[in-house]
Amino acid sequence: MGQLYGYRRENGAVGIRNHVILLPVDDISNAACEAVAKVISGTLALPHAYGRLQYGADLDLHFRTLIGTGRNPNVAAVIVIGIEPNWTNIVVDGIAGTGKPVAGFSIEGLGDLEVIRRASWKAKEFVQSASELRREPVTLGELTVSIKCGESDTTTGLGSCPTVGSTVDYLLEQGATVFFGETSELTGGEHLIAGRMATEELRDKFLRTYERYVSGFASQGVDLLGSQPTQGNIAGGLSTIEEKALGNIEKTGSKPVIGVLEPAEEPQNGPGLYFMDSSSAAAECITLMAAAGAVVHFFPTGQGNIIGHPIEPVIKLSANPRTVSQMAEHIDVDVSPLLERSITLPEAGERLLEALERTANGRLTAAEALGHREFVMTKLYPSA
Repeated sequence: MGQLYGYRRENGAVGIRNHVILLPVDDISNAACEAVAKVISGTLALPHAYGRLQYGADLDLHFRTLIGTGRNPNVAAVIVIGIEPNWTNIVVDGIAGTGKPVAGFSIEGLGDLEVIRRASWKAKEFVQSASELRREPVTLGELTVSIKCGESDTTTGLGSCPTVGSTVDYLLEQGATVFFGETSELTGGEHLIAGRMATEELRDKFLRTYERYVSGFASQGVDLLGSQPTQGNIAGGLSTIEEKALGNIEKTGSKPVIGVLEPAEEPQNGPGLYFMDSSSAAAECITLMAAAGAVVHFFPTGQGNIIGHPIEPVIKLSANPRTVSQMAEHIDVDVSPLLERSITLPEAGERLLEALERTANGRLTAAEALGHREFVMTKLYPSA
């Protein structure tokens, strides 16, 4: 690979984008954030559907996701807007620990128009400051990468997921940090992940986490066929969740897993491979991993998934020649020659690494160019 260039933040974390975001604490603050984004060029609003009358673990996850999104190294500065000052300040204080510029505004007692005015002035200041930041040389080992597949088919397990797996092994050898998850999509292969846990304690924690997740489905008395595997998976030749899981696990590589994370939890054990308990829904999963600090995402797809994210670039690769042809505008890396045996797995990995290098150095991914900015919070249970 050639030289990578990124943004080194105040706390030493390395990002590959330089966003100034407008972060609503709750759904009724979306409009104010979006209004500021219309006034101040170079800002990005992240509207979402939640934040009122949540409690317990659900509220903890809500705060962890918002704070983590603001802390992500791809974010240069943050404007936080909420209806109430207390919750707004919780998010502001959590982000401020990184040392990056952050300011909070509460709508109660002021109204939208005054908050929009004040926030716009501060956003203008943040955008101008961010525009003066410059990329500097960074290494692969300073990056945090997340992985998740979507609209999988037989070509995913045979081509694009093994390509990611070999690349993940290489990244880990260089000292990088990698997240994987999709808890339900490990079903039938969970023992393979358990066997790669670095310690018995982690193995037990992983198995408890997995059993807790899947027992939730059983308690509802539902048949997941059609949801897991999805209709797209079935059309692509995956008849069981076990077949899907084995393809999914291919992309995790072969290295030991050094941590088991809660959704949106930042890793504390240093560089390495981490499992994150997470939904298999693409937008939810990537949002949680970005909140934990991932700055770029590898997304193998078979039938063709179009997901993106506002702050974490999503690099899509496919080994399905039909998808590469018919959905070419969504695919960043074509590894279909791997199944034709005209390239080798190491060569496919080189294609993905080249895409990573170009993305890290500023090239927009297909999802970024197409305006895909799916930001979806995970909700654990109904609000009060």
